[in-house]
Order: sequence, then C-alpha cells, then structure tokens
Amino acid sequence: MATTNPILRALRRLGASNAELESEERQKIVASAGATRISELNDRQWASLRGSIVVLTMKPRSGTPWLEAEFDDGSGTVTLIWMGRRSIPGIAAGRELMVSGRVSYVDGQRRLYNPYYEPERRRSGARAATR
Repeated sequence: MATTNPILRALRRLGASNAELESEERQKIVASAGATRISELNDRQWASLRGSIVVLTMKPRSGTPWLEAEFDDGSGTVTLIWMGRRSIPGIAAGRELMVSGRVSYVDGQRRLYNPYYEPERRRSGARAATR
C-alpha cells in the first residue's frame, strides 16, 4: 500500500537504492502501457509485456541457433527465445519492447518462445542544432 504522505514518500525514496528507484519507474511504465507485470505471470498464460532486453545471447541447440534475451520490467525477468534465429533486426541489449506470447515455466524459469514483439519508439530528445 503506497503512502500518501509526501514527507514519508520522500524519506523512503532517500533511503532507496538506485536499483529500487529504477524498478519503480519501470513498473509505472508497464502499468501505463496496460501490460502484465512479469512477477504476476502464470504458466500457460497469454501475456503482453513491456520492458527492456538486459542480455542478448545466441545459443545453438542441437545444431539450431536460438536467440535468447533476458527481458526485465522492474518486477522480474523472463527469457525470450526465438528458435532458428541468429539475430533479429531491431533486437539488441538495452532495447525497449512490447512483447506478447504464451508463458511457459521450464525448470522454474519463465520463458516465451517465438514471442511477437514491437520495438518501442525511442523518445525524441532535443533536436540537433542546425545553422
């Protein structure tokens, strides 16, 4: 339960680590996008998630390439797996995505196989100065 007292909120934020503050911000983005929090996922559930790729690796399995991404939304992580792919244009570590697919629990870890994905548009910053 969030406190409404601004002084208590400020004190809690002062004592929070950078990781905790970043996690809170990421969870606000997830809520505003109407996505499901990773921490709330159940096995065999269809879900839409909003977050970013933390780690991207290519792991061959039985001679077939698998592109694996650790995906984080601030509440937890899920492994995204694209079978038969070595790389995907627009998919890179640090990239913000909306993904959707059916959640599978394998060896106690959450996974989405061949999820649908949509790269989030990068926020436009200040325009470059032109003369």
